[in-house]
Amino acid sequence: MSPTMRRLDAREAEFLSTLDALLAFEAEADERIDAAVSEILRAVRTTGDAAVIEYTRRFDHLEVSSMAALELPHAELKAALDSLSVEQREALRIAADRVRQYHERQKIASWSYQEADGSVLGQQVTALDRVGLYVPGGRASYPSSVLMNAVPAKVAGVGELIMVVPTPRGEKNPLVLAAAAIAGVDRVFTIGGAQAVAALAYGTQTIPQVDKIVGPGNAYVAEAKRRVFGTVGIDMVAGPSEVLIISDGSGNPDWVAMDLFAQAEHDELAQSILLCTDAAFIDAVAAAVERLLPTMPRREIIARSLANRGALIHVDSLEQACAIANRIAPEHLELSLETPEPWVEKIRHAGAIFVGHHSVEALGDYCAGPNHVLPTMRSARFSSPLGVYDFQKRTSIVNISDAGAQTLGRVASILAHGEGLQAHARSAEMRLKS
Repeated sequence: MSPTMRRLDAREAEFLSTLDALLAFEAEADERIDAAVSEILRAVRTTGDAAVIEYTRRFDHLEVSSMAALELPHAELKAALDSLSVEQREALRIAADRVRQYHERQKIASWSYQEADGSVLGQQVTALDRVGLYVPGGRASYPSSVLMNAVPAKVAGVGELIMVVPTPRGEKNPLVLAAAAIAGVDRVFTIGGAQAVAALAYGTQTIPQVDKIVGPGNAYVAEAKRRVFGTVGIDMVAGPSEVLIISDGSGNPDWVAMDLFAQAEHDELAQSILLCTDAAFIDAVAAAVERLLPTMPRREIIARSLANRGALIHVDSLEQACAIANRIAPEHLELSLETPEPWVEKIRHAGAIFVGHHSVEALGDYCAGPNHVLPTMRSARFSSPLGVYDFQKRTSIVNISDAGAQTLGRVASILAHGEGLQAHARSAEMRLKS
């Protein structure tokens, strides 16, 4: 069970090529999944509710005859919330409040300005009309995923939020339903898989078409989201979870080992990496990994993850560590340093930065406030955490005055003739007074 984590040295000539090979991840194309998803999308798009009901019978073993039986009333969400212990209800409410308070600060507003000739240019910001939220179901319990996706959508002003969550053999998770109640989800359907994504993307006789689909799922869900993108928006196609820890040796090696475990326990493809300037501290972390792993309920998954995709890397300096971090562009970055604040500005590519020994990434997953839906697979180089802005869209406002048309019409005419688009030029010229 003991994992053998790679020990790398950033001073070695082949280090960067070795690192890149470690980071490389491409989901293997599975023709079986591709074919199944393609057929499911086609069937739901063609027959709507009937296909969703049939796939729900087949995959979730639920014998239902109508979509009405697959929609949960608000009273059931409220009952799920009431069924929780006081501690669970309070934890959900605290987490939801913190997520809401953080995301309230992300809202962007419409703006405009007037030019000297009276023309007005601007940007109108509006919320999406309808959003679909996919939540894993059954024995899986991801109330935090509900909060992180639903709360910013509501803060943005989304008109209707529809949640889909599979309930195989009727198994419902009260924490997930309670989170939906707290977050203000408008409708909940107990469907899952590619058929749920298809229902949201195309609409059925019962489920209205949404504008965007967010939330995590299995390989079938991910493939379905990828295929419907363009018909609707999606949040992202996420890869395995990642954590990168930068250490100067000032922390507690047990804490660092457990932070590595916290990512590795997601699945065996998760990636946990330590960059450290202190070789002796790396040895201490390795020893802590060996000692603490047997105490973990998910130790087999953790062991495979650390052995296959983890690494303990010795670096010369914190400057070098930051440069490597920017190359990795991790989903989660912990600055486990005695004085971490000056190093924050050195990090250009990361989904979220956790500053200091007490800013453990697990707090970010549940209740710190910022969103836990973060870019993976080095996409932090060009993308951002999920936020209110993902549920808002921007429309340009162009209000050209008579005087403005005299100036801009000539400019447009010249450029349009240059591009060989005479109708464009003529359209602009018709507004000219002479």
